[in-house]
Amino acid sequence: MTRLTFSEIDHTVLETLRPAGRGYWTAVGILFAGVLVGASCWAYQIATGIGVGGQNIPVAWGTYLINFVFWVGIAHSGTLISAILHLLRARWRNPIARAAETMTVFAVCTAGLFPFIHLGRVWVVHYMLPLPNQRTLWPNFQSPLMFDVVAISTYLTVSSLFWYTGMLPDLARVRDTAEGFRKRVFTILSLGWTGTHEQWRHYTRIYLFFAALATPLVVSVHSVVSWDFALGIVPGWHTTIFAPYFVAGAIHSGLAMVLTLMIPLRRIFGYERLITLHVLESVAKTIILTGLIVGFAYGTELFVAWYSRNIVEMETFRWRLTGEYAYGFWLMVLCNVAVPILFFFRRIRTSIPWLFVISIIVNIGMWFERFVIIIGAVAHDFLPHAWGLYGPTWVELGIMLGSFSLFFFLFMLFCKHLPSVSMTEMKETLVEGSGDGY
Repeated sequence: MTRLTFSEIDHTVLETLRPAGRGYWTAVGILFAGVLVGASCWAYQIATGIGVGGQNIPVAWGTYLINFVFWVGIAHSGTLISAILHLLRARWRNPIARAAETMTVFAVCTAGLFPFIHLGRVWVVHYMLPLPNQRTLWPNFQSPLMFDVVAISTYLTVSSLFWYTGMLPDLARVRDTAEGFRKRVFTILSLGWTGTHEQWRHYTRIYLFFAALATPLVVSVHSVVSWDFALGIVPGWHTTIFAPYFVAGAIHSGLAMVLTLMIPLRRIFGYERLITLHVLESVAKTIILTGLIVGFAYGTELFVAWYSRNIVEMETFRWRLTGEYAYGFWLMVLCNVAVPILFFFRRIRTSIPWLFVISIIVNIGMWFERFVIIIGAVAHDFLPHAWGLYGPTWVELGIMLGSFSLFFFLFMLFCKHLPSVSMTEMKETLVEGSGDGY
């Protein structure tokens, strides 16, 4: 790769903020239509009742909780890449850090909708908050669902501050080149940034502070989500491996989503000189590691069920492998463990089509992992006469379509209106003398 200059980095990123063409707005319109479909299905559920969903006895948790766990997992890679790799000084993160941080914020917002959707009577959601009231109704803070409220809101707050703080120098750069109304908007957003020595000193310190603060959140947030299940006594859930298992799975799915978003972004905006093949290959190598950890967790679950000699636990996992939902289990193993092993071959992990296809396969597999865990356990509980199967209704599928549309809709708006690659961090890479090998 030829060595970049500061002006070339600025020009490449600022070019992406020019007025969009018809193709871009057509894609945005299609995604917005998907958001409207999801919103309409949710409105229909509120007006009719939660019974329009497929949740029933014994499977009371359906796609709403599956998608909640899935989107929280997607959010983790942004913090992993932006915070942990920043602390480790891994320079290959610089070109994709901004988009990964953005993905975190939007994924957490999307995930945060599903507890409200799952409540059914969303207008009484204020009972989940510790507000004084005449009926002396207080949340049960021993419930892991209340842990979720605290953990997700904290994660969203820290991730948003981390994301916005990192954008300040770039927002000021856009302000200096903009005109008219855009200049006034970016003047407000840049918070008076002028690039003085004192501002840079405070900026580097606070950015490092947020990175250090966000790092334990990667572990804590999805550990808390895993306790929604591990603190229950349902066979297949009540296990201490769930916290590290969920964290590894979250990072696995998040890294795959990074590739899914970065590859089209790289192509559409001409970021080939910034988001190099070396960067994408480094993400693929990390996916190998997380895939092997997830595979180890799958094997450990089966071993513990066999070693415990608990007849209910053994039957639960036997049914998971051979029962009505066995297709989900084997699809999960194939997509999350077997397929990422292909990245061991350099020819595959340096091929853009292979990277894109495998990233989508991993995300499909991670969605089915949550399906197997959530649906498979409660559908095959302790009492055989209470066993039952679950199938999502058109309302649930419409809301799921709306959630994916909302995530990609927000990300597309971001890419065209704010710098999607950090000019500041790319310039830091050049200053360190690694412009041709980050």
